Amino acid sequence: MELPNVVSFFDDATNTISYVVIDEATSSCAVIDSVLDFDYSSGVVSYEQADEVINYIKSNNLNVVWLLETHVHADHLSAAPYIQQHVGGKIAISAEIQKVQDIFGKVFNAGTEFQRDGSQFDLLLQDGDSYEIGELIGKAILTPGHTPACMAHIIGDAVFVGDTLFMPDGGTARADFPGGDARILYQSIQKILTLPDETRMFVCHDYGPNGRAFAWETTVGEQKKNNIHIGGGVTEDQFVDVRTARDKTLGMPKLIIPSIQVNMRAGNMPPAEDNGDIYFKVPIKGLRNENDDN
Repeated sequence: MELPNVVSFFDDATNTISYVVIDEATSSCAVIDSVLDFDYSSGVVSYEQADEVINYIKSNNLNVVWLLETHVHADHLSAAPYIQQHVGGKIAISAEIQKVQDIFGKVFNAGTEFQRDGSQFDLLLQDGDSYEIGELIGKAILTPGHTPACMAHIIGDAVFVGDTLFMPDGGTARADFPGGDARILYQSIQKILTLPDETRMFVCHDYGPNGRAFAWETTVGEQKKNNIHIGGGVTEDQFVDVRTARDKTLGMPKLIIPSIQVNMRAGNMPPAEDNGDIYFKVPIKGLRNENDDN
């Protein structure tokens, strides 16, 4: 089996890990879950994190084949179009993106100009589809539950799980976003855990539980044994109870409003308005009519 070289890039602002997955035999690579820097308080976009990835690719003379998104992220903006502009590659995501676009197209009243068919992406992957990174073969596995369009990528002896699983002491993804489902998440995790125990597993986020150093690589065997939500033979009903209770305590990610509006468009910003500026919409809830009782 051809083994990929995996290079990791940790973004301190969003606790996101992006990956460059390299076929050493051909210098072909894929970029997984890239990050665009965004200061929400000022509305300023910058490119430090993406430029670090681009500089690594250029300095090592790599050929970018794919820009893979494991799902529509709610906690950071994708830099895929920016990276594509500089070093190429095709942007790919699960074909189930259409469900996410339909849900959040309505949430953000995106209008008829927002296509809900996934056409913003270069490739829509079906469950079980394979693709090439030089001599490496990648396989896409649909893993819904956190979102309907979550997808894990098996490349050689490694699997990239997005937000479906965290490090063993971090547990699993939340399942309370629109389109999420804790029971389906459990079933998706079981698909991942059928991989060989020695399979290297790379997660998309780490928050350093209990003050430990940040980490993002584990194994399937370690997850099966020690994951605090799913390890040791936890049943589906037990998991649903734990996950549902945990989700009720969680606030929304800081960047959820801009992230979804960008990421459901394959990393592109909403269209500029008639003054030439770009704006994010914020749905407002809880307003009281002036005649409402206090």
